[in-house]
Amino acid sequence: MVNEGESMNIDRVLKEIKKEEVVALLQEMIQINTVNPPGNEKKLAQYMKKRLDSFGINSEVIDLGNNRANIIGRIEGPGQKEALLLNGHLDTVPPGDIEWEYGAFSGKIVDGKIYGRGSADMKGGLAAMITAAGAIKKAGMPLKGDLIIAGTAGEEIDSIGAFHFLESGGLNNVGAIVIGEPSSYKIKIAEKGALWIELTTYGKTSHGAFPEKGVNAIVHMNLLLNELLKYDFKYQENRLLGKPTFNISTIEGGVKTNVVPDKCSMTIDIRTVPSIEHGDIINDFQKIINRLKKKVKDFNADIKVLNDRPAVETKENHPFIELGKRVGKKYLKKDIGIKGLNFYTDAAVFLPATNLPAIIYGPGDSDMAHQPNEYITIEGLWETVQFYIGIILEYLG
Repeated sequence: MVNEGESMNIDRVLKEIKKEEVVALLQEMIQINTVNPPGNEKKLAQYMKKRLDSFGINSEVIDLGNNRANIIGRIEGPGQKEALLLNGHLDTVPPGDIEWEYGAFSGKIVDGKIYGRGSADMKGGLAAMITAAGAIKKAGMPLKGDLIIAGTAGEEIDSIGAFHFLESGGLNNVGAIVIGEPSSYKIKIAEKGALWIELTTYGKTSHGAFPEKGVNAIVHMNLLLNELLKYDFKYQENRLLGKPTFNISTIEGGVKTNVVPDKCSMTIDIRTVPSIEHGDIINDFQKIINRLKKKVKDFNADIKVLNDRPAVETKENHPFIELGKRVGKKYLKKDIGIKGLNFYTDAAVFLPATNLPAIIYGPGDSDMAHQPNEYITIEGLWETVQFYIGIILEYLG
């Protein structure tokens, strides 16, 4: 139960905001198109700066060029505790080819749901973070350390903003991280890694009527694919994340029906668990290629890494995770379960470099990300605002 002092603190903060305000904020953020590519996050960063400034929170737009940008806000504390980082990404995936029931950038409200690309992934989390920080600032709550709000560019493709934030010292003196990805209202403490690989086989072109005069790159890709499908990952099953997965994503080769193809490319999406080293997979694939070179006449292939995000995990018994569960009980009056994520977040950039503890918690269902007719509920958004306020009070109070 919440004791009287704690209740007064949260009530004092909540008096400074209204549910309608965070809803309107999210609607306006959805209406700013930040589909990546190309991203164009700078416009949203500038909008968020205005909102942070209106709360009296110092903020800065970090220009990354080509209309890309990060937004960093900070409420300074006396340094008695390490800083708390609230993080989210500004970009979204495209709406897709399927027609939406409501406009993808409308922010329309229907039956208590806010629709639009990015509502769940993850402008809802960012709107809740801005609102929570603003309420803390307006209420004049004393914080023992800095509260940082970081909106980063490019998470959906290359995490350009997260890498810039890390490399520019943004995580110096940070003690813990909250990432506002849609989490189905559970605390997510582990996420699968992503290793995206492009394999290319090379042959020799010739007329389709004389295939014996050429070297068919597609046939050689078939040989390579059959070997890769037999590959056994070396891993320990993770309690929260389970097993690794392997998906053949695209195959492209050939130019015309009557031409022997001299090139074929295939992409693979591998999702890993924390016990797997990505370098080991790449080395194993290279060994398969080398064996085929010795076995098959004129076989030639190479490997290119398109995306490399390691699996990361914060241990369930870490004090920050215990704090997150405590916030659920105190401020939301419920037990919040501990789960894992099958997709990666900017935690895959931050944690390997710092070993900081991270909680992934944000409004919306995890499986709503990248879907047509994406939405979050108003009640879920409001609940998340309260969770963030609770985290701030518990960690920095």
